[in-house]
This record gives sequence, structure tokens and C-alpha cells, in this order.
Amino acid sequence: MAKRGGFPGGMGGFGGMNLNHLMKEAKKMQADMEKSQTELANKEFESSAGGGAIQVKVSGEKSIKEIKIKPEVVDPEDVEMLEDLILTCVNEALRKVDSAQAAELGKFNIPGLM
Repeated sequence: MAKRGGFPGGMGGFGGMNLNHLMKEAKKMQADMEKSQTELANKEFESSAGGGAIQVKVSGEKSIKEIKIKPEVVDPEDVEMLEDLILTCVNEALRKVDSAQAAELGKFNIPGLM
């Protein structure tokens, strides 16, 4: 005669998996993720454009830390070129942060996180 009610597998529906063990694993994963996020936030990412004429440093939190411009690239007659170089350089540095975040947090394999 079949049992009525309850979950298949008998142990709460987790196929015999201990719920306490599952909670410990979840807490460990959360602590590991927080550690990874903190480490990533403290890293700096660099990019350059125009053969090194423009250099940008950003933090892992996507905060611009430094912009260096070589004097020879500053041409008052062509400010647009300088603006384009700065945009290119900043966007590349931010892409590096995104890539590092995806690599670091992707190892946790949580659907919907990344």
C-alpha cells in the first residue's frame, strides 16, 4: 500500500539530502561570493589607447581612479580626437572589470546571477 502525503524519497523531498548540510553549503557559498566581490572591488584595471597616449585606471567597483594624458596628444585643434581616445580607453577598462566579474562570480554557477 502506498504512503499518502509527504514527499517522495522520504527525507523532506531532497532525495535524502540533509537540510542542515544544504544550509551550511549555502552559507559557505555566500561567504565565498562576498570574499570574491571584496577582492574584485579592491583590484585595479588598466587600459590604454592611442599607443599609450591615454591611460586609465579603474577600480573593480567601476570607479575611475586615474586618467593620464601624454602632453603630445593634446592638440587644441583636434579636441574631438582626444575625447574619442579617452572614451575608448575608459570603456575598455570597464569591459575588463565586467570580464573579471563574470569570470570570478561565474564559478558559483547560480542561475540568474550573471
